[in-house]
Amino acid sequence: MTVMVVGGAGYIGAHVVRTLKDKGETVIVVDDLSYGIADRVQTVLIEMDVADPANMGELCEAMLRHKVDSVIHFAARKQVGESVAMPAWYYQQNIGGLANVIMAMEKCNVRNIIFSSSAAVYGMPPVDVVSEDIEKHPINPYGETKLIGEWLLKDAQEAFGLKWAALRYFNAAGSGWDDLGDPAVLNLIPMVFDKLAKGEAPMIFGTDYPTPDGTCVRDYIHVSDLATAHIQALDYLRAGDVTYTQFNVGTGQGYSVREVVDMVREVSGIDFTPEIRERRPGDPPHLLGDASRIQQVLGWKAEHDLRDIVTSAWSAWQAGPRRITR
Repeated sequence: MTVMVVGGAGYIGAHVVRTLKDKGETVIVVDDLSYGIADRVQTVLIEMDVADPANMGELCEAMLRHKVDSVIHFAARKQVGESVAMPAWYYQQNIGGLANVIMAMEKCNVRNIIFSSSAAVYGMPPVDVVSEDIEKHPINPYGETKLIGEWLLKDAQEAFGLKWAALRYFNAAGSGWDDLGDPAVLNLIPMVFDKLAKGEAPMIFGTDYPTPDGTCVRDYIHVSDLATAHIQALDYLRAGDVTYTQFNVGTGQGYSVREVVDMVREVSGIDFTPEIRERRPGDPPHLLGDASRIQQVLGWKAEHDLRDIVTSAWSAWQAGPRRITR
């Protein structure tokens, strides 16, 4: 059996690929390398844009040639601001790409897929800790594409027996290996490192939220724990008795922006004072995931805390080309 990882050269995808290989799985990667890095993929790499319908035949042929039985789908655009500015393109890329993969799977009789979803499907929920079944009201096109992707998977299940699981990530961070650090300066911890590398003060947006220290509280999940969740979800699909299809992947433990910034200061040994800015529109005060379903159904539980996350992220950053000298 072979696992096809679509978007497997990216930050999370590369961790899943390496974890699968460590488990003894045969893995192939499909990636257009718009965000991914080829050197991270120590296995068969097929360079392809799955959002282009012209590539569906080649995608199906690769599934047959490599005897693929399962797909893990990461390929998507994921910048919220960009999705607001270019909604049609986001729908074309994220929904169109997933639809092409599902059509190839149907044609080639591949029946298992794990979908990289997001806590963005919840929008700004009226509770601090969200369960999978709460009403979902995404507040940007990126979140909408993730929710519609889940609808599409459900429809494919009813149409031809697709087995699927959608993993709704919260804030993925850290690194399992130094060579697989987060290369994009889009999330809080790399953004802090980027500012320090430039000799500038990291920024905190909003200190007047209704939280203990006034900054936003989020659920941070170590990328290695996230990779393990994919492995256990794959085992669940292959076992055949799929009762639940949507899972939060989080810890239920919240850390504030200020706590994360303070941990970076402690781990790095660099003394700095963050620059305080006004709130950004659309940031909920709290967003934590109820992880009880994934614990009960898949037997998965996060093993790493904030210190592990920041320490591993710092080690990976310092091993890269922008090492910060103290």
